[in-house]
Amino acid sequence: MSQKEKTTIVLFSGDLDKAIAAFIIANGAAAYDHEVTMFFTFWGLNTLRKDPPVSVKKGFLENMFGKMMPRGAKKLGLSKMNFAGIGPKMIKHVMKKHNALSLPQLIELAQEQGVKLVACTMTMDLLGLRKEELIDGIDYAGVAAYLGDAADAKVNLFI
Repeated sequence: MSQKEKTTIVLFSGDLDKAIAAFIIANGAAAYDHEVTMFFTFWGLNTLRKDPPVSVKKGFLENMFGKMMPRGAKKLGLSKMNFAGIGPKMIKHVMKKHNALSLPQLIELAQEQGVKLVACTMTMDLLGLRKEELIDGIDYAGVAAYLGDAADAKVNLFI
C-alpha cells in the first residue's frame, strides 16, 4: 500500500486574497487525498482568530496587538486594492455572485476534509494570542513540528 502524498502550506500573510488562495490549494490537495498541513504564523494567525472578542487577561502590549490586528477570517483586508475596506467587500460580493465559497466556508471545508491547521505557538507568544482566542479544532505547535511535516511533503508553499 502506498503512502499518501503530503502537502504543507505556511500562511504568513494576513491578507484575505492570500488566505483564500491558501485554503483553495489546501482543499484541492485534500480532495486529491493528500495529507495536508497548514502552518499559521505571524499575520496568518489572524485568519484563525474568533470573530467575537474573547476576554483573556493580557499585558498592555498584548492588548494593543489584539486591538490592532483583524479578528478572524471575515475581517481580513486585501493585499492590493483594499481601499479602506471597500476592496474586501467587492471581492466577497464577486465571489458570492460566482457561487465561490467564502473564506469561513473554505476553513470549515478544510476542517471537514481533515486538513491539519496548526497555529505557531512562538508567534502566539510574541503577539500575545491565547488558545481561547482562536477557532476550535486546530493544533498548536512550533516550527520543528511543521518542519517534520514539510520534510516528507512533495509540495511546500509559503504564502
